[in-house]
Amino acid sequence: MNAPDDNTAAKGPRGWWASPPRPGMQRFINPWEYSHLRAFGVTRIFGGSAAAAAGVVCLAYGVHGWAAFFLVIGALNLGGGYWYLTVDRSAPART
Repeated sequence: MNAPDDNTAAKGPRGWWASPPRPGMQRFINPWEYSHLRAFGVTRIFGGSAAAAAGVVCLAYGVHGWAAFFLVIGALNLGGGYWYLTVDRSAPART
């Protein structure tokens, strides 16, 4: 029984994190990012590509420690961006 003046917003940090309701692994995505999945997915892919390019440049100069760092960061960002875009494609249409 919700009257027009009742506040039905989620209470506390746990309630905020649970809205909007998402299944399974999608709960790991920040709610603000979840509402803008395509933009964050494209941004992650762009950032991952830039990090991978920096890793290749470091490999060319023989700085293997930094190259490994940038290549790992690039791979994680590319994977995360791909996941975000996959979740965005499979999500029901938002109105």
